[in-house]
Amino acid sequence: MSVLDIRSRDNAQFKDLRRLAQDNGAYRRQGRVFVEGDHLCRAALARGWRPAQLVCAERAVDAASVLALDPAVPQLRLADALWAQLSVLESPAGFGLVLALPQDPPLQPGAATVVLDRLQDAGNVGSILRSAAAFGFRQVLALRGTAGLWSPKVLRAGMGAHFGLRLIEGAAEDDVVALQVPLVATSSHHGGWLHEAAPPHPCAWLLGHEGQGVSPGLLARAASTIRIRQPGGEESLNVAAAAAICLHASAAPD
Repeated sequence: MSVLDIRSRDNAQFKDLRRLAQDNGAYRRQGRVFVEGDHLCRAALARGWRPAQLVCAERAVDAASVLALDPAVPQLRLADALWAQLSVLESPAGFGLVLALPQDPPLQPGAATVVLDRLQDAGNVGSILRSAAAFGFRQVLALRGTAGLWSPKVLRAGMGAHFGLRLIEGAAEDDVVALQVPLVATSSHHGGWLHEAAPPHPCAWLLGHEGQGVSPGLLARAASTIRIRQPGGEESLNVAAAAAICLHASAAPD
């Protein structure tokens, strides 16, 4: 395994890596993503992803063996002080992987899908990706204006779900029609009750902006609108919590 040691914060490779780890738009500019920590690294490797580079702190000299990496994977070793400037984790493991950013796959008609309509909060987006993976919705279509699916915060919140999903970014409303499955919109105040409905499977759940909800254009195309009963009296649920409830209710039977 080739090893390159970096000890200066002015090193160009370190600067690019720090942007990748901390800047939400860097993955698009660099065409790669950085995943930090044991859980995300193992999740990527378990799904067959081949790392372009191992990055580790000096103190994590055994990271390659811990992850059972191919010896051909190049290694970037940072001084511990530089790793502290790179890491965003409270308890950093001291290593991470650089992965090539995958091209958006072609849209798969007929697949159970989650449509993200201008969701802004990275934590919400990542949590929804986890629910999508858990309940068998393998395709996620993110409309323009949605938080970057491969941004660092979304990657962390997704907890490895990314590596088993078909993720399509920058979509338009017309792309939603091409899904060729019933569109089911979520709403806080309108539509039938989820507990009284039988959502079709497969379908595409339309999850809207945290404040504005699903856009009028998408609502007009929806086959149905669903809301969740809240006997506790709260005005609305967080969109990620609502998504988990809806996706569970419409998951494919065993």
